[in-house]
Amino acid sequence: MSDYQIQLSEKKHRFAELLAPFISDPILQKTYVAESEPEHYRMRAEFRVWHDGDDLYHIMFDQQSKQKYRVDQFPAASVLINQAMTDVISAVKTSAILRNKLFQIDYLSCLNEQLVISLVYHKPLDDEWYQAINQLRLELSASYPVHFIGRAKKQKVICTQDFVIEKLKVDGREFIFKHVENSFTQPNAKVNEAMLAWTMAFGRECQGDLLELYCGAGNFSIPLATVFDNVVATEISKTSVNAAQFNIAENNIDNCAIVRLSAEEFVQAKNKVREFRRLQEVQVNLDDFNFTTVLVDPPRAGLDAATIQMIAQYENIIYISCNPETLANNLVSLTTTHDVIQSALFDQFPFTHHMEAGVILRKKQ
Repeated sequence: MSDYQIQLSEKKHRFAELLAPFISDPILQKTYVAESEPEHYRMRAEFRVWHDGDDLYHIMFDQQSKQKYRVDQFPAASVLINQAMTDVISAVKTSAILRNKLFQIDYLSCLNEQLVISLVYHKPLDDEWYQAINQLRLELSASYPVHFIGRAKKQKVICTQDFVIEKLKVDGREFIFKHVENSFTQPNAKVNEAMLAWTMAFGRECQGDLLELYCGAGNFSIPLATVFDNVVATEISKTSVNAAQFNIAENNIDNCAIVRLSAEEFVQAKNKVREFRRLQEVQVNLDDFNFTTVLVDPPRAGLDAATIQMIAQYENIIYISCNPETLANNLVSLTTTHDVIQSALFDQFPFTHHMEAGVILRKKQ
């Protein structure tokens, strides 16, 4: 058994133990597993920069010892990121303007072979810096599409653009997504494709409309709009909402509405505790929809009690979790009204303890 399969087997065991109290039927205990490539699976990576005399290099910190270590190549990251790591360090090392007070370098790539590189500084950035970074961009663009961002205190300087355009293939269809620097995106694109296919397969069994909370830039909303009658999705981040609107237009989706509300605010709107102008601005009247299914992809802390109570009203619940421990805590409440009918383990983060998981629940008869 390979090292990858050993670590994946351990995750399967841990996830099965977490779900065991909520699944009594042995048939339902079989979990769908989306395996990752063991290398070059991450579409983003962040590194501190270490200055050592004339030398300059990426560093990371050991999680156990907290000691720094040099990183010249990072096999977990995409091939494009690894190529850029060498190119950028080589160029920055010999440029007094670009290396001075450089603190961190972040890389964002995609399956569509585009790259945004963010350089973070402990100094203000001026025109001289912009000219230097633009010259580097022109040199690297002969090999691959690349864009740069400079960040400093109260500064964000964009050299051409601050996003990549991702193209994901799911069930024979290509979906287009704008991924903006410094906003949340799924790190493992191939496993994300498997995650979307899993949710869409269940969506085809459902009727009516889908409600989604914590939708980000529409990663689930847009593919699922092709299998549900309508989708209403909520997200609090302005950057993500703007990207979601772009993605809806690029994918020619006409039955998906994104509303800038937090999950807590949506609960208040749904229960008519408060009225929100932001719903009116996008011409969404919640009473017009036949919500039969709700999808939640909450932060690591999981769902709050009010949101659990609200989603328990719906026939079907698709729960995507980046923290199966809080998922299990939420299932204590959710399984009083619903049964777990499917489960999935998405290995977004190979060779780490982190697990991405999903469960589908159906209302008890």
